[in-house]
Amino acid sequence: MSFTLEICAASVASCIAAAEGGANRIELCDNLLEGGTTPSYGTIAIAREKVKIDLYPIIRPRGGDFLYSDLEFEVMKRDIEFCKQLGCNGVVIGILTPDGRVDKARCKTLVDLAWPMGVTFHRAFDMTDNPFEALEDIIAIGCERILTSGARNTALEGASLLKELVERADGRIAIMAGSGVRANNIAQLITSTGVTEFHTSAKAYEESGMIYRNPNVSMGGIPGVPEYGISATQKKEVILIREIGEKTLLS
Repeated sequence: MSFTLEICAASVASCIAAAEGGANRIELCDNLLEGGTTPSYGTIAIAREKVKIDLYPIIRPRGGDFLYSDLEFEVMKRDIEFCKQLGCNGVVIGILTPDGRVDKARCKTLVDLAWPMGVTFHRAFDMTDNPFEALEDIIAIGCERILTSGARNTALEGASLLKELVERADGRIAIMAGSGVRANNIAQLITSTGVTEFHTSAKAYEESGMIYRNPNVSMGGIPGVPEYGISATQKKEVILIREIGEKTLLS
């Protein structure tokens, strides 16, 4: 078994840090505070120029639920075409029906459109009403992996389901654990779940270079998020997670 580390990067700088830290793959997103949305054309293009490891932009036109209008579906298809033109290795998708099942018809359309790029099914999986039915549906439509926290807020909380998903998948599709994955719990996640692919932002807030700061205006207003902080993947954290993960698998 080999350890695979995917970094959820929200900027080109984070992509570079991920690659330099030894990540295998990047999920490129915008708006991480909304769970990730499709990054701009320019961001994808420059990221593709700067890093050589696998690059998978998320195809998600907005935050919120995973039930999309016909217009939003058209946007998703167009974004996949752009990713293919820019030389991405794959994309990350997820569409559900109103009753909490995988929208197999629409997802299959996106998988076919993406070919020969790979396709990851994202944490929309964790919002399905039956994870084992969803697992079979996602295998059937041709995705290569599922990103999941085990239908809980964090992968640690969902460890028991992650373990069962690995067993039921039986090598037919990769199960990638994400949400709350850190250097201080990666070993526990590996030993308790059998998962060997992991997804993390490995980020921290870096201080803004702004000197003048207007005390009367807030552009963000999100509790716990610094107004003058820039979220970025940390190379040293990527290195540490990889080192611990590889050591744990070898032990």
